[in-house]
Amino acid sequence: MTSMEQRDAATAASALDGRRALVTGASGDLGQAIARRLAREGAHVIVHANRRLASAQDVARRIADDGGRAEAVAFDVTDREATRRELERLLAAGPVHIVVNNAGLHDDAVFPGMQPAQWDRVIDVSLNGFYNVTQPLALPMIRARWGRIISISSIAGLVGNRGQVNYAAAKAALHGATRALSLEVASRGVTVNAVAPGIIASAMADAAFDAKRIAELVPAKRAGTPDEVAALVAFLAGPEAGYISGQVISINGGLAG
Repeated sequence: MTSMEQRDAATAASALDGRRALVTGASGDLGQAIARRLAREGAHVIVHANRRLASAQDVARRIADDGGRAEAVAFDVTDREATRRELERLLAAGPVHIVVNNAGLHDDAVFPGMQPAQWDRVIDVSLNGFYNVTQPLALPMIRARWGRIISISSIAGLVGNRGQVNYAAAKAALHGATRALSLEVASRGVTVNAVAPGIIASAMADAAFDAKRIAELVPAKRAGTPDEVAALVAFLAGPEAGYISGQVISINGGLAG
């Protein structure tokens, strides 16, 4: 950690001090950035992976090396019973105050050629995973009268994208779930929001878009960074965002949507 990062961490350490945060899909580029940023803000971060437990443990280890608090867990968010068992174990130590539903995947195909398994898997991870993870954590948040539920969506859920009918449908459904759930829990100190990134630098984005194409598509003339998305998530997770709920917030460099 650089000296500037150390100063930033010291300044912000109290923002989420004592809060427990679960970040699903935290072994990927974006999930790692979110987990590390929440830890810098003082949260105890539960770093989730599906099968890549070693990667989640590595993220947790790096957080600890930077002076933060973290632990790693592995379970399949599409397996309702396995998810429930693991969350019960985590809840035995107290409420999880912040959940970031970041787990998701692409399985792209033009719709006439899309196979049932492609549809089901994408919907299962993004939408059923939201239910399987968030529903068991909601009541403890309500009882604690403080909580933050943040789902990572996509610009595809706002404007669509060719070859991603399944992915766009899953993310658009998350927007509806976000708005509806926010109405149910707002009076209990729990906020519910979604973050909809545009083109964010990652191995997947780099394979799909070259710099010239990004400059053509994005008014900012560049891809966003995982750290920029993580900063927005950390703000929504913090005490200063207590009056922001039921929103789908785009972070896309001015890209329409």
